[in-house]
Amino acid sequence: MKKILVMAALAICSFANAQKGTILVGGNIGYTSETTDSRFSETKSNEFSFSPKVGYQFHDNWTVGGEFTVASSKDDQGANEYKTNTSRFGAFVRYTMPLSQTFAVFADLGAGFQNRTEKDYIGAAYSKYKADGMYIGVVPALFINMQKGFGLNFSIGGLGYDTLSYDNNGPDVKRFNFNFGQTFNIGISKNF
Repeated sequence: MKKILVMAALAICSFANAQKGTILVGGNIGYTSETTDSRFSETKSNEFSFSPKVGYQFHDNWTVGGEFTVASSKDDQGANEYKTNTSRFGAFVRYTMPLSQTFAVFADLGAGFQNRTEKDYIGAAYSKYKADGMYIGVVPALFINMQKGFGLNFSIGGLGYDTLSYDNNGPDVKRFNFNFGQTFNIGISKNF
């Protein structure tokens, strides 16, 4: 039994040491589409997001890097249409704990700046709103090593806080998110 535990510990440590000094490239792509039919109208919502990351693994379990997100959504409610474009620029730090040569769990702590542009088309009228703010969040995930550092990332939500301050005496928004089990994300990553 002791020999099996020692061999398992060596396998986990050798997997972790093989990653030190590598460059991590990865990200997520998301798309959501929803159509709601009611008795007198139909509402269509579409959202697309792209979130790449690049980092350097400076220690067996630690990676630091930059992240970027671009998201766009459109709600079509017949005569009214609402479009939102959001971008985020920031940094992240990741702590990874290998479970075996195939599986590892990690947590990303990311923080940075964000901006949002909203365009509301209500009938013939047009309104445009701009906002800037910051964000911070923690997302735990599972990594499955498919082959030579290339793998899939799975997460089911996280914990976050963000702010937005709208121009022209608009509202100040402060939002706390706790969405474990409410979202499901799949991403890819590769260590070079």
